[in-house]
Amino acid sequence: MTPTPDHSFDIHPPLADRWSPRAYSHTHVLTKDDLGPCFEAARWSASSGNSQPWSFALGLRGDDTFAAILGSLAEGNAVWAQHASALVANIAQLTTAEGKSQSHAVYDLGQSVAHFSVQATVEGLVVHQMGGFDADQLGAALQLDPSHAVISVMTVGVIGDPAELPEKLREREALPRMRKPLSDVVTHGVRY
Repeated sequence: MTPTPDHSFDIHPPLADRWSPRAYSHTHVLTKDDLGPCFEAARWSASSGNSQPWSFALGLRGDDTFAAILGSLAEGNAVWAQHASALVANIAQLTTAEGKSQSHAVYDLGQSVAHFSVQATVEGLVVHQMGGFDADQLGAALQLDPSHAVISVMTVGVIGDPAELPEKLREREALPRMRKPLSDVVTHGVRY
């Protein structure tokens, strides 16, 4: 695992340890019960008006949902994501059943996925979220109605051997984790 970087302030270990690897074990098997705590954490994330405008399509390696999600990925993601134990499509309900826009839906889905990823870290799993996929293709494969859209996709599993990645990805996997300084993030009012 890439070492945890220095932080400006101490944060809880699962938050500090969360990262997005590309090297996944080819043989590790997850079950829906293994992922239950992660989805439970996602279920209890904050939601505007308690609308909970998120849902997830879970594919375990070898099943049809996994194949549909994998088939929608950009080539640069598919080359490593195929080895994850699970692929998950993160879906937002953009309009209500009455046709009213839910402008907060993508934000709420993001919070839900963040809760999932932190709980996954607690469970000894790793998650890599991706935007490199064909959302229309995947939405059609999942038979989503027009009020729903796949916003992002994520891999879930355990760390594999980075030496098995293509050279370019192997180099990226070894880079230190970095973030902008707090002074670039908190830009108005009190500054760091």
